[in-house]
Amino acid sequence: MVSLYINQRRVGEVTVLDLKGRVRVGGATVELHRAISCLVQEGKTRILINLSGVTHIDSRGLGELVSGQISAMNHGGMIKLAQLTDFLKELLAKTKLQSVFDVYDDETAALATFSGPTLKVVESQFFM
Repeated sequence: MVSLYINQRRVGEVTVLDLKGRVRVGGATVELHRAISCLVQEGKTRILINLSGVTHIDSRGLGELVSGQISAMNHGGMIKLAQLTDFLKELLAKTKLQSVFDVYDDETAALATFSGPTLKVVESQFFM
C-alpha cells in the first residue's frame, strides 16, 4: 500500500514536489528522502514542496524535510514549503520548525521568492 504520492515538475529554475497522502515512517519517508537527494545531486537545489495534499506527517517525515533543507542549503539552494494545511501549520508551530523553512500560502508567491543567486557553503569552519 502506497501512502505518499510525489509528483515532480519544473517551473523555471525551481523544482516543485507535489506531495499527496501521508508522510510517515516507512516507504513514504524513504521516497521523500530519495526524491530530495536525487534533486540535490543533480544540482536542482531550488525546491518548493507543495503540501496541500498531505493529510498526515509524523516525526520521521518532519525529519526528512529538515534533512533535505540542510542538504539543499549545503549545496547553495533552499527548500520552501507551500500550501500547508491548518494541521501542518499548527504542527510546524508546535515543533518550532517554522523558523527552518520559508512557508507560503500559495505557490505563485513562493516561486517568486526564488529569484536571484544562491550561496553555497564550501567548507565549514569552527572558531574558538
